[in-house]
Amino acid sequence: MDGAISAQNASARRIPRLLSKIPVILIVLALVLIAIAFVNPGFYRSTTLLNFFKRSAPIVVVAIGQMYVMLSGEFDLSVGSLITVCAAVAANVMDNRPDYLGAALAWMFGIALLVGLTNGFIVTRLRVPSFVVTLGMLLIAQGAISIYTRGAPQGGITDNFRVYGRGNIGETDIPYAFVIMLIVIAISAILMHFTTFGRRVYAVGGNPVASRLSGVNVATVKTACFVLCSLLAALGAVLIAGFSGVSSLSVGQGYEFQSISAIVLGGVALGGGRGNLAGAVLGALTLQAMFSLLNYLGFPLPIRLSVQGLIIIAAVAIAARRQRSQ
Repeated sequence: MDGAISAQNASARRIPRLLSKIPVILIVLALVLIAIAFVNPGFYRSTTLLNFFKRSAPIVVVAIGQMYVMLSGEFDLSVGSLITVCAAVAANVMDNRPDYLGAALAWMFGIALLVGLTNGFIVTRLRVPSFVVTLGMLLIAQGAISIYTRGAPQGGITDNFRVYGRGNIGETDIPYAFVIMLIVIAISAILMHFTTFGRRVYAVGGNPVASRLSGVNVATVKTACFVLCSLLAALGAVLIAGFSGVSSLSVGQGYEFQSISAIVLGGVALGGGRGNLAGAVLGALTLQAMFSLLNYLGFPLPIRLSVQGLIIIAAVAIAARRQRSQ
């Protein structure tokens, strides 16, 4: 009898231990998805799920870019303004002319490359904190695009551009945006887990001094992370502008904070060196699922933002407590 009781007590102790090993982001995502199931059971139809992933693709892509920078121990607050700049430039270059798709994409990724290199150079060579540099770049981009467009969107985005953010592949229900998101995730997984570059990003974020002493070019690694972040922001602009079909001067507003929130929610450490791609992707999907749930519930935007903030703070606090206990 005593043996049976001891076994039951051991099992009871084992359950909390197992639960403590489950990432917080998975628990939060599961709770949000369960809530959505009650509010909108039709959400789990294949077409509705694919549409959810289509809407999630921009924040997932931008969050992965932010992940590179934060794993290296830095921040990039310029991604939202960069998205706005890229979308506005694309609309202006195309000006409702389908033949100018290639030129529009070249301008978008060219600008992103320049911004990423500039951020990386100032942070690593001039030793200016990334928070200050990218905040300044955010303001520069906002001012530049207002001057460029004279305060109002110009030009137009054509259907062959919109297909990337809104269209499906052939006669299927599979969105281009969903496939693009999967490709970015696959490339990032290879880059972070199967290359020297990925190992160096973690090393630089964890201990830049030790990395430098061991022969790692810290400046090059951090600059590469800023470039990747900017290029993925430009890709996010393709998906966002393609989905909406318009080039608003606020199209990228808030994406800098959403991307940081997503990856922090997914377990990426603010100080760098800790976190992973899976957590960043799950964090972004969780954030989008929260938006969907609050929309289904009919909450106004201020309440949606407040609830989102509370959930993120709670999830990060739980994760930090677990880390201290371990």
